[in-house]
Amino acid sequence: MTLTNRNIIDLIPMCKRGNQSAQIEVYNRYYKAMYNTALRIVKDTAEAEDVMQEAFLNAFTKLDSFKGEASFGSWLKRIVVNKSLNSYQKSQRLDETPLEDHLYRIEDDNDGVSEADLSQVKVQQVMGAMNQLKDNYRQALSLHLIEGYDYEEMSTIMNVSYANCRTTVSRAKESLRKLLNSHEEGFYRTTI
Repeated sequence: MTLTNRNIIDLIPMCKRGNQSAQIEVYNRYYKAMYNTALRIVKDTAEAEDVMQEAFLNAFTKLDSFKGEASFGSWLKRIVVNKSLNSYQKSQRLDETPLEDHLYRIEDDNDGVSEADLSQVKVQQVMGAMNQLKDNYRQALSLHLIEGYDYEEMSTIMNVSYANCRTTVSRAKESLRKLLNSHEEGFYRTTI
């Protein structure tokens, strides 16, 4: 059986033993999703790449701490999210400004045209509007709606109270809703 056909549960012990082929296979399975997660938080392609690489290195060196209580993917995503938030906060303390604005997109392995193309336009509009939100709102919505964290997990990750977390998500949703409505009204005014 080749490594590409192995279950992740079989690959983890091989990675613990330092099997580079197994590590490459795990990396290949998760790198796109982890890169997209980092990119949504740090808002810079080069920084997202660095964060993702550091997260994989950290994960491979700390595999003994993976207890299997959650899936490997969610354990790895937690590492990426934490590293991304730390990197973003560090860049804010240094007052770094990205050289260009990026539109984030959810990567798809299908190169052909599908009926999801229309919904992809809507996804890009929502992601573009999310990028206009205040940083804490954008990060809260990314963690909650895109990454799937619940309020309790988010409050731990963001180092805020549970109530503050819920309030932030609620306010972020309202701000996003207003942004999307204003963009839609502007679109209709220019097309009529």
